[in-house]
Amino acid sequence: MQNQPSPLILTFGVSDPVGALGVQADVATFAAHGCHALSITTALLVSDSARVEEWHEVDTGVMADQARQVLEDMPIAAVKIGAIASIEQAAAIAEIVSDYAEVPLIVDPFLSALPDSGMSDEDIVASIRQILAPQATVLQLSQSELGRMAELWREAGVEGSLETDVAELTARGCQYVLVTGTSSEGHKRANTLFDRDDGVTIIDWQHLPGHFVGAGTTLSGAIAALMARGMDAIEALRAAQDYTYGALLHAQRFGMGKLVPNRFYRILPQAGSTKASKT
Repeated sequence: MQNQPSPLILTFGVSDPVGALGVQADVATFAAHGCHALSITTALLVSDSARVEEWHEVDTGVMADQARQVLEDMPIAAVKIGAIASIEQAAAIAEIVSDYAEVPLIVDPFLSALPDSGMSDEDIVASIRQILAPQATVLQLSQSELGRMAELWREAGVEGSLETDVAELTARGCQYVLVTGTSSEGHKRANTLFDRDDGVTIIDWQHLPGHFVGAGTTLSGAIAALMARGMDAIEALRAAQDYTYGALLHAQRFGMGKLVPNRFYRILPQAGSTKASKT
């Protein structure tokens, strides 16, 4: 007798040999939530736990063929889009996901581990805004990433507010915009979820000392998994933020660089972990 399969999530992203970022990180995060990853690589990182030295783009045709191959074979419960390497990749992915408008689409397109956070190419930033963000169920950006994207529509020398910048994206079709690392009281940070009806959900979290790699990837991956399991965006954010905080609290130091979130902290012994609070 065949068991009910785990929810399948199609994820586009970089291949990170450390496993802190990209599709390897998503495989772990999805598995921790009882989901299975169908991983499509957009670029190969040359990296360690301290830094990303460079990345090498995967051929767009190969990437698209691999995605369509698995989509023709298996049903998916959600899609996540991570870092992309070119406007050609953005266009190909946008065309692919347009056929799956009924499933949640989580877009987390920038990597803070990159020297330029992946935002140096204005054409890529513009393509994310124009053809990926409008299809997104949840678009995840830091405040600096949102500000960089907003340069595309702001007049020179004009400062925009968080609310007006988000409104530009929701007006184009994005259902929710999640802005990470917004200000809060004391030593807390907040993640703020905006919807297209001007609703705002703010969730505080206690700042943890230490330098991490993969925190944002963990959050967006958990949101994708929880929405694949049937949660709405607000429920998913609350649960994903709690999970991400725990993964950072039990983060591990694999080498001489940054701490890597422990995505299996809920189900594995912690004897070998290096807690962030002690760094």
